[in-house]
Formats: sequence, structure tokens, C-alpha cells
Amino acid sequence: MKKYLYALMASAVLGVTACSPFQVRSDYAETATFSNYKTYKLRIDDLKLNDLDKDRVLNEVSKQLQTKGLSVAENPDLIVNVKANHKKITDVQNRTPYGMYGWGGPFGWGVGMSRTWTSQHNEGALIIDLIDSKTQKLVWQGIGSGISVDAPKAKQKQIPQIVEEIMANYPPKK
Repeated sequence: MKKYLYALMASAVLGVTACSPFQVRSDYAETATFSNYKTYKLRIDDLKLNDLDKDRVLNEVSKQLQTKGLSVAENPDLIVNVKANHKKITDVQNRTPYGMYGWGGPFGWGVGMSRTWTSQHNEGALIIDLIDSKTQKLVWQGIGSGISVDAPKAKQKQIPQIVEEIMANYPPKK
């Protein structure tokens, strides 16, 4: 019975993460002892966002770190550096919805219809760096992309989701 329960839980987790609109990845220093890190401090020098999005990102990062057992401190174990960027994405779609054959069957000449559509949108990404304050070395990095920068309502919902997905990889399972 336990095997079935574990299989059900694993498939549910896989199903939820497979439906994510974001691409999330992380990397870490294998020599770091993550259980030693208890405190953090946010550094926002590199965070180039408007005030609304900056507050959303920083509040969500703090919330996620606090759920992991870390607390804010003036002399922290970790310095959290958050960065954001975006790029223009061009989508090209080509459809051949219908057509008709001319003389010579499918290998002859004739008339056919094909349409190509292009659209452009901006896609945002967040990068969360955790830096050991004693050594000043990067010990963990999480990156998430796929935020709809051009849609304010969508972006408002997506920021907490992507930060949660990024931070799900911290601390890393060695």
C-alpha cells in the first residue's frame, strides 16, 4: 500500500512541475555546507525593476527563505543577490491549412495556401545568487525564465510562482 501511495505522490509532483510555464534550473558549490547557513541579507544593487515588481520579487524571495528556516540579519551568513533581465522573443508559426492539387496529382503543379505568422513579446528572467558572506563566493544560484513581461496582470501572478519554483531547489539535495 505504501508503494502505491509513494508512486501516486511522485506522479502528482511530476505532473505539477511538468505543467509549469517556466524554465527553472539551479547550480551549487558541492563544498558548501548549507545546513550552516541560518541568516541572510538581501542585496538589490543589480535588481533593475520598477518599484512594484521589485517589491513583489523581494517579498517573495524573503518569504521563501524564511520558510526554509533562514532569518534576516545585519551580519548574515548569506548575501542574497537578485537580478532580473528580459529579452525579446519572436515566435514564428507556419500553417498550411488547406490547398488543392493541380494537374499531375500530388507531384504535379497546382495551387496551395500557406500562412506564416510572427509575433513578438518580452520574456523575463530572475536570477537568485546566494553568496557566502565569509568567503564572498557564490554557493548557490537559481535561474527562472518565462515571465510574461508585457502582461502586468500575468506578471503579478507569475512572480511569486517563479520564485517559489526557483527556491524549491534550495537547499540542494546532494
